[in-house]
Amino acid sequence: MFASASNRIMRNAPLQPYGMLLLFGALTALPTILAIRLLEPGLVLPALSMLLFIQAAITAIVACAIHVQRNSTHITLWDFAGAFTLMGCAAAILGEPDQAALFFEEQAALRPGSRP
Repeated sequence: MFASASNRIMRNAPLQPYGMLLLFGALTALPTILAIRLLEPGLVLPALSMLLFIQAAITAIVACAIHVQRNSTHITLWDFAGAFTLMGCAAAILGEPDQAALFFEEQAALRPGSRP
């Protein structure tokens, strides 16, 4: 009886703001580090902006699916979705899309069977 009551309480308890911040920080930092290591410098910001927009969309879908309150005094998933969107816009503005377009044109030219 005691175990079932504690499980019900833990299931309904919201995540601590610092735990949620740590989780989304790790989910953002790992792909960012991989993008910096694996991509050319001109492609890092466009790839990072796409990654952040995808994370914002996933976060918003999860927040909508679990019915998170939009008006809350605590940090919620909606706050993280907005932060990811803002950071994605900043990365898209600071990145040069011409560099990404040139990269993809070069890759298409290197393939022997490619046609414009």
